[in-house]
Amino acid sequence: MEEHAVMRANEALGAPQKAPKAIEGTFRKVGLKVPAEIDTCPGISIFGRTVKSFVFSTDLAIIRNCDADAILAVYPFTPQPAITQALLQYGERPVFVGVAGSVTNGVRSVEIAAYSELQGVSGIVINATADIETIEGVARAVDVPVVVSVLDASDYSLARIGAGADIVNVAAGPDTPGVLRALRRILPHMPIMATGGPTAATILNTIDAGADAISWTPPSILDLEKDMMQRHRDALTEEEYLEEDFGLFD
Repeated sequence: MEEHAVMRANEALGAPQKAPKAIEGTFRKVGLKVPAEIDTCPGISIFGRTVKSFVFSTDLAIIRNCDADAILAVYPFTPQPAITQALLQYGERPVFVGVAGSVTNGVRSVEIAAYSELQGVSGIVINATADIETIEGVARAVDVPVVVSVLDASDYSLARIGAGADIVNVAAGPDTPGVLRALRRILPHMPIMATGGPTAATILNTIDAGADAISWTPPSILDLEKDMMQRHRDALTEEEYLEEDFGLFD
């Protein structure tokens, strides 16, 4: 199945396309590009805008230097409107914000969801640990899409989806493709997004399993800084070697 997914995506990527004409500044460029394989998924049309890729981050430096279609702002703390407002003001793309999970539930989640919609978010995300009552309350309170995260295709997960999901988010780690296939058989017309995994092959397998959109976890600022500094050290070492042995910098 994974090999089939790779072949199908390679055919799609190799098909003649009219690529958009890119404009970048002298200093402002897209430093982080989402994996090209994500472009082979169908996407989800949200208020007339097609979204195929979600960047899973609240780091504005990362967000403003990547080309993902939308922001998936979910973090392991009580949701804060100030964070949402910063992402809306400076993120330059639709924001989907988490409001319910292991830390926050019930009435407070419903209130945060309603306030987030008034702030201007494009979608509300409910974590896999949120209960059915919270999902029902949020779905009644907002008019933007409600994204319900699930870990499996159990009866309880289906009940949570039925409580008010407009979009399903499958976050099942390495089991994501299997969960996707099971859900797709039961819910053939439901928009489903999913984590794509760490490689091109896992992304393609997830899309082939039925994902309409992919959430992508970018490298951290720490990892990017470490990589840049290592490249600087390697360049300096090479320059010192050439100078010492060949006198190229005299």
